[in-house]
Amino acid sequence: MLRPKQILYEDNHLLVINKPAGLVTQGASSDQISLGDQAKHYLKTKYQKPGNVYLGFVSRLDKLTTGVILLARTSKAAARLTEAFKDRKVHKTYQALVEKTDLPDSYTLTDFLRKNDAARKMETCHPEAKNGQQAVLHFQLLNHYKSATHLEIKLETGRKHQIRVQLSNFGCPILGDRKYNSTISFSNGIALHSTQLTINHPTTKEQLTFKAPLPNEWNSWMQ
Repeated sequence: MLRPKQILYEDNHLLVINKPAGLVTQGASSDQISLGDQAKHYLKTKYQKPGNVYLGFVSRLDKLTTGVILLARTSKAAARLTEAFKDRKVHKTYQALVEKTDLPDSYTLTDFLRKNDAARKMETCHPEAKNGQQAVLHFQLLNHYKSATHLEIKLETGRKHQIRVQLSNFGCPILGDRKYNSTISFSNGIALHSTQLTINHPTTKEQLTFKAPLPNEWNSWMQ
């Protein structure tokens, strides 16, 4: 279940969580508990709510990814935040540890992605390929370590598995990401973390920034 230290922010409209690795955002199989299930249980217990608890899933993180995730506690907040994401008025920052060391200090990756149903993954494709969608991200090199390179990543688009696919296609897969060609094991999930999320509050319009510290599993690689 959710622990108090995992709650980064909470008010009548928002619930912001520092998601651990290995937890799907929603839609878990019958033998698993999702982050959404845990969040609803947390709210139901804390506020002694009878019946169902509303939560709008306005952002998602992959099962193996950690960090800031935003949930809406009211339908009004969900609708306004969904529109903000669609209009690219939400700013997301990630950090990753990748295998390749000879990377430029900063770079922009532009690809077209599509779903490969047979392989159950995303893949790059030709710009004119059927169902292809443009994906754009910017990365900045933060540090070189003995066995990994530390990147900060900002997204222009929000495609499924976007960071994982694009970095792999660029020749620098994320540590532990076997699905996208990593050859290095990572102790818990993959080395991709949602570090910061900035939004305008859906009702007060105040700009809010939420930050999640890097998981402890990163420490042994950052030396």
